[in-house]
Amino acid sequence: MASTTTTTPTTIDKTKPYFPLAGLATDGWSTEDEATATCFCGAVQLSFPTHGPGFVGSFVCNCSDCHKLTASIHATNFTVYDTHLKHLRGQENLKTFGQSRTVFFKTPGQDNTMTNYFCNTCGSLMYRVGAAFPGMSILRVGSVDDFSLHETKLRPTMEQFTKDRPSWKLPTEGATQFVEDGLHV
Repeated sequence: MASTTTTTPTTIDKTKPYFPLAGLATDGWSTEDEATATCFCGAVQLSFPTHGPGFVGSFVCNCSDCHKLTASIHATNFTVYDTHLKHLRGQENLKTFGQSRTVFFKTPGQDNTMTNYFCNTCGSLMYRVGAAFPGMSILRVGSVDDFSLHETKLRPTMEQFTKDRPSWKLPTEGATQFVEDGLHV
């Protein structure tokens, strides 16, 4: 008869800062008002506000752009005003890829360019800048160093492009649902 071992999962208090092993950098931090986001190799690090005038909001996006960019079925994002986004290191290491054929095409002749900023070393997508979102940058929650913020201050309040969400993925609990773009309603 085979022996089975039952283990009890370790419980983490997600209301307190939590920095698990996630990439090569070990210098991420958070305060009451600000936190860091770091690429996988640690070459690029940003700081951003976690609330207040510089923090716009957090959302899940199921659009086809996010499917391809994340190689997954959705992206969990947050938006901050560019005036509050700080490059702590590695800005010169960022490479860009932009294109104008995006899901945010609304008006013929309008600039629809979305520019993606990637770490040149490890390829991590650090943020996106879109003509449809002047003065703002869209960051990925997964790049945030303090994982407790995923559960608290960065918890999505909106889910957009639900028309492209796979049927086996449930709606994001507590988030307002939008069939298409929820940012321009």
